[in-house]
Amino acid sequence: MLGSRASRFGLLILKHLTGGGKSISTPTYATRSFSQFLQPRYDQQSGTKLFRGAIFQKHNHFSTTTASSSDQGTEQKETISVTFVDKDGDEKHIKVPIGMSMLEAAHQNDIELEGACEGSLACSTCHVILMDVEYYNKLEDPTDEENDMLDLAFGLTETSRLGCQVIASPELDGVRLAIPAATRNFAVDGYVPKPH
Repeated sequence: MLGSRASRFGLLILKHLTGGGKSISTPTYATRSFSQFLQPRYDQQSGTKLFRGAIFQKHNHFSTTTASSSDQGTEQKETISVTFVDKDGDEKHIKVPIGMSMLEAAHQNDIELEGACEGSLACSTCHVILMDVEYYNKLEDPTDEENDMLDLAFGLTETSRLGCQVIASPELDGVRLAIPAATRNFAVDGYVPKPH
C-alpha cells in the first residue's frame, strides 16, 4: 500500500512538472526511476537549471576559484617585514603577521628572545631596541606596567620596548629590532633561552 501511494505521488509530481494538463503515459516513465527524471539539466546560454516543465535560476553562492591577483595583494599586506639584529650583529629577516607580537614572532622563527614571563608583563627578558626613532614614534606609548619592567632591563635606551608589547602593524613594515647582549633574569650564566 505504501509503495502504491509513493508511485501515485511520484506520478502527481511528474504531471505537475510536465505541465499538469498533459496526460502522462505510464509506460514511457516506467522504464526510468523517479530520481533520474528529476535530474536537472543546465541551459548553457542562460545559466538556468531546467527540469521538465520547470525552470529554476542557477545561483553560485560558493566559489572554488583560487585567489585573484587583487586578493593576493591583500594577503601579502597581512604580514610585515621585520629584521632582528642579535648581539653579534647578525641579522635575520622575517615576515610577521599583523597583530602578532615581536616576542611571538621571534619564538616562531628561532630567534633568541627570551620572554621568561611569556608576555605577561612580569619581566624584562624580551627587551628589544628599535633601531630607528621614526618607528619608535609610530608605537603607542608604553603603559606604566611596561615602563616598570623596562626600568629593570639590561642596556636600556631611549627606544627600548618589550617585545611582547610591540605588535605588528602596517606602519611597522621594515622595522629593525636589536636584541641586547644580555638580560636580567634569575637563570644561571650560559643559559640559552628556549621559546615557550
